[in-house]
Amino acid sequence: MNFRSAITLSFVPQAKGGPFVLWDDLVSSVSLAAQLGFDAVEIFPPGPEFFQSRDVSQVILDHGLRVAAIGTGAGWVVHRWSLVDPNPAVRTAALDFVRSIIDVAARFDAPAIIGSMQGRSGPDMPADEARAHLRSALEQLDRHASQVGGKLLYEPLNRYETDQCNRLEQGVCLIAGLERTRLLADWFHMNIEEKDIAESLRCAGSAVGHIHFADTNRQAIGCGHLDVPPLIDALRDIRYDGYLSAEVFALPDSRSAAEQTLRAFRNLTADSQTPTSP
Repeated sequence: MNFRSAITLSFVPQAKGGPFVLWDDLVSSVSLAAQLGFDAVEIFPPGPEFFQSRDVSQVILDHGLRVAAIGTGAGWVVHRWSLVDPNPAVRTAALDFVRSIIDVAARFDAPAIIGSMQGRSGPDMPADEARAHLRSALEQLDRHASQVGGKLLYEPLNRYETDQCNRLEQGVCLIAGLERTRLLADWFHMNIEEKDIAESLRCAGSAVGHIHFADTNRQAIGCGHLDVPPLIDALRDIRYDGYLSAEVFALPDSRSAAEQTLRAFRNLTADSQTPTSP
């Protein structure tokens, strides 16, 4: 299978210490990613203005890389916007922010990611209403993605971060019928929530559009106790040919985390066996 490697780059000061491998400087981060041999970068920007204030496209093109995905998490981290906020004005701001990232991502033929901006229920937002608001938002964003040639990824998160969708099967139901939206399967979250990660990937099948390649402790693959070969087999079975993107802590440092990710990626994906499912 044509698995491709990607590494996360964050340019959001408020997210410092989060699970992103490379930080702050665009040119040096992209240069290192290319030097080490990654296929693509996954970008966590403060907003669409990041792409207007510098020629990100040219920097990435000059280094022979692609953009695997662009995150929307700054909408929550920086502005505290959520797609299910009790305040309709906040929900509108959240929708507008995600639309703006979809527009930018479309220029790179990359998906925008909805993770933390999915929000959760609370005292002023019952769980059923929160889920209804999220579905409505996804429908609107999916239509927008279709209009601009964009794509969207919805990420189920673990129970400590949301009570919307914690497992892939819930995500499959949530995005049912949406044309431009697929699931982001993050192995760190799945290790907490899924009984059998490999089987969950197989059941989700073609709904899986992106992988966060992270170990059980949110470090680079190989630094925790995740049994990864069965997961690679499952991806082969569903004919997944997208990115394995390292959204992991920069431990013990950025370069070491990046190098360990690539070692694991190459060792685990070297076998080109044929998928077993029909």
